[in-house]
Amino acid sequence: MGNKEEKEYKITDLPGVGPSTAEKLIAAGLDNLMSIAVCSIGVLVEEAGVSENVARKMIQASREMLDMGFETADTILEKRQSINKITTGSKNFDEALEGGFETGAITELYGEFGSGKTQVSHQIAVNVQLPSEQGGLDGKVIYIDTENTFRPERIVQMAKAHGLDPNTALKNIRVARAYNSDHQMLLAEKAEDLLKNKEENFRLLVVDSLTTHFRAEFIGRGTLSERQQKLNKHMHTLLKLADMYNVCVIVANQVMAKPNVMFGDPTQAIGGHIVGHASTFRIYLRKGKGGSRVARIVDSPNLPENEAMFFVTQDGLSDKDK
Repeated sequence: MGNKEEKEYKITDLPGVGPSTAEKLIAAGLDNLMSIAVCSIGVLVEEAGVSENVARKMIQASREMLDMGFETADTILEKRQSINKITTGSKNFDEALEGGFETGAITELYGEFGSGKTQVSHQIAVNVQLPSEQGGLDGKVIYIDTENTFRPERIVQMAKAHGLDPNTALKNIRVARAYNSDHQMLLAEKAEDLLKNKEENFRLLVVDSLTTHFRAEFIGRGTLSERQQKLNKHMHTLLKLADMYNVCVIVANQVMAKPNVMFGDPTQAIGGHIVGHASTFRIYLRKGKGGSRVARIVDSPNLPENEAMFFVTQDGLSDKDK
């Protein structure tokens, strides 16, 4: 949709964008028509120092240049042919996901401590590097670590088990430690600089975990509204990256127990409707019998509710305990 138009038009072709405004936009990472077309008026006003009226005209013009109007459903189906799947390493899990984790989407993994969220995140960070015939995308990884749970030793174990060179596998993963929620949000925005470089072929973005800093910094009901607004902005940044660059975004999320649930599982994900609505797929992970893990697909636009049992072994995700 946008490549042809982006070659013909530059941001300096937009109304109200002279050299100094263009410089400010580029410094803010808004260096192409698509990034402005999907931008909010408030962000443009803040970043480029233009009036609301000029910001509105810039967005309108970029959308017209990119022909971002209604399109027929068969065109959308055609575009979905570019969506790829990354294998989980478990046939049961892959079958439940109809092939694996999807690019162009956010997949939320939520569950209690020890349910396997970080293990799955590490595994996909290895599997995305596999060739396509083995269920990978020959891709690289951006990993935002908020809890200091990223373990290169684990990547080495999983890479060896899949026949990958461990050093190459480690070099293909860019890791950044986020120290607070603002830093986390900034890292997600900075990830776009890496994704723009098509030669690098980044196909996976992991945030583990999504809500740790937000929970720690916004305590009490009085701060809930502000927390949710920030979380909403963060999720939309991730959603934009997934959509614009056709990358698979995985967010690991913590849970809490709902005190008013009398029967059934009282576990629910942190972040409420904000995270739930922004996530394309939601997967609830829990411990099963005999050391197994159970992945339940809770929400998906095209998959039925389903459960898959798998094991976390030294070599990674597997259908057998070994």
